Amino acid sequence: MSKIDRKFVDAFGQSPDIVAAAPGRVNLIGEHIDYSDGFVLPFAIADRTYAAIRKRPDRLVRIASAQRRNKIVSIQLDDIKPGLKGEWERYPLGVIWAMGVKQGLDVMIDGHVPLGAGLSSSAALECSVATALNDLFSFGYDLQSLARLTQKAENDYVGVPCGIMDQSVSLMAHSGSALLLDCRDLTSRYVSFDVASSGLELLIIDTQAHHSLTDGGYAQRRQSCESAIKKLGVQSMRELSFEKLNTSKDLLTDIEFIRARHAVSEIARVHSAVSALEAKNFVELGSLLNASHGSLRDDYDVSCPELNCAVDASISAGALGARMVGGGFGGSAIALIKASATIDTIHHVENTFKKLSFKAPRFFTSLPSQGAEIMQRG
Repeated sequence: MSKIDRKFVDAFGQSPDIVAAAPGRVNLIGEHIDYSDGFVLPFAIADRTYAAIRKRPDRLVRIASAQRRNKIVSIQLDDIKPGLKGEWERYPLGVIWAMGVKQGLDVMIDGHVPLGAGLSSSAALECSVATALNDLFSFGYDLQSLARLTQKAENDYVGVPCGIMDQSVSLMAHSGSALLLDCRDLTSRYVSFDVASSGLELLIIDTQAHHSLTDGGYAQRRQSCESAIKKLGVQSMRELSFEKLNTSKDLLTDIEFIRARHAVSEIARVHSAVSALEAKNFVELGSLLNASHGSLRDDYDVSCPELNCAVDASISAGALGARMVGGGFGGSAIALIKASATIDTIHHVENTFKKLSFKAPRFFTSLPSQGAEIMQRG
């Protein structure tokens, strides 16, 4: 019996019908452009969230978490609707609502994606539940449809106006590759992401400045982009060129202009990053990571002192490039470093954090991993 089986039995007295898992993600480049019909280049990390589910004979839904012992959230299926207050359980409830489940369930969540670290623990939770439900009820949704349903759960049920990237890569990722994703139509292709053969490593730095995307900052930036495209008469930021943006600057507020400048430049950097990866030009890739962070820090204003510290300290220790990842306002940064310099880089970042009286960061690395999958049935 697996660990989650035992936890399910402890909570509900029976074994689950199905267990699914879905990973968190790191976005190599392409931040805050998924909701602007941009292109992004994420990959799945090894850390995963597991969802064990059993059908019930009634319309009661019970949800428990292995990380929150002795607490079971119970709600009637007919009462699951947007606007309900709650905590973490809103994410699986939102998926149940978005997928139109008509039967009661017992659900056990076992999450191993760090919370608040900008590694998309919420999408891992949503996608593990959606993958399990899709199989359990034979809904037949393809991965693109599941991505849109889980995004709907987060947008309309939880109330976070996220784009489609996190759910897409959590569902679609392949081991050994980053996913070049067109956020307009969810077409994608896999780009080999092998830095190890060149003696490099991607270091993930969790600043432990935990963020929340429900406090309004994320929504404000999305609103600025939406306002800008209306004023410029285009459907999305991907239709804007630097020339059109600059010649139309007087139509926008100062804030709208710099938010749009980030989106236009970041979309261009994604395409350049793909070319750099395919050519194994990691010096160029590092420069693109640095430019991305500068744009997120200055034009999009979603960085924070801890993220800037992680990036600057990594670069001063010899990293080819570094940037914040995720929604911002806290969370994690990535640094492309020589594998032989990993320990020295970690020590330098730790010492810099300590000098500034920041909470000690956490470090880990991850190779591109597999997306959501069914782990067991019955």
